[in-house]
Order: sequence, then C-alpha cells, then structure tokens
Amino acid sequence: MLHRHPVLSLLTLVYLGFVGLVTLTPAEDQPDYASLAGRVLARLQRYPDLDPLTSRLSIERIEFVANIGLFVPLGMFLLLLVGTRHWFAALAAGIVLTSMIESVQREIPGRVSDPRDVAANSIGMFVGVALAVMLTLPAAVRRRREQQGRG
Repeated sequence: MLHRHPVLSLLTLVYLGFVGLVTLTPAEDQPDYASLAGRVLARLQRYPDLDPLTSRLSIERIEFVANIGLFVPLGMFLLLLVGTRHWFAALAAGIVLTSMIESVQREIPGRVSDPRDVAANSIGMFVGVALAVMLTLPAAVRRRREQQGRG
C-alpha cells in the first residue's frame, strides 16, 4: 500500500505530523487557540447581517468545528491509501488514532483530554472518508464496468 502510493503516503505522514504537533505539544508551547477563536467571533459579531449565525456561536462550538475540520483530510488520506473497499478500516483507524491522542493528552502538561474531542475528530474522519468515497466512486464504477466487460 505505501510503496504503491509513495507521494500520498508521504503527504499522509506529513499531515499526521501536523496533527501531532497541534494535538500533542504541551499547552505552553502552542498558540492560544481559544483567544484566536474569541477574536474571530468578536470580529464576526461586528456584522449585524451575520447575527443569526454569530448568536449561536461560542468558543466551544468553534473549537468543536475546528476539530472536525482537522480530521477531514486525514479521513480522506486514509481512505485513499487503503482503497474504497476498505472504507470501514480507514474510519476505524481514524477513530482509534483520535482515541489514542486523547489518552496521551492526559499525560501532557496543560493539555485537557475531552471526550467531545473524540466525537468531533471521529465526525471529521467520517466526513473525510465519505467525501473520498464520493470523489473516487465514479472511477471505481468505471473500473468495475471495464472488468465486467472483459470477463
């Protein structure tokens, strides 16, 4: 699998490194994401037309959505590596990975392990896997038709 897709494998490893950097470094070595989310929310609240959206937003919700977004690419990469037939394995691997990240975070100074993060990350994995399945489905159907035409 890795030798057949060396560029995708490298890209996946680089992205895993990025996810590790964001999720596993001690809190004092990281930017204050809550402060960033607060500034973004304050900026959005300046626009009255966005009030239906901003009235429902909070820093916690922004962080939840950010966690989902962080894991969407990983779901796509894993599905592309293992193939569409093994979509469940890609999803399971992602859920195991996010559970491991949250377990390790308990031991890192200043980090907080939160079950909601596992849920958000798993949702992101699911969205990424589903998106990759939808994007690769036309090619998979075409290959299957070609194989049936030959056989």
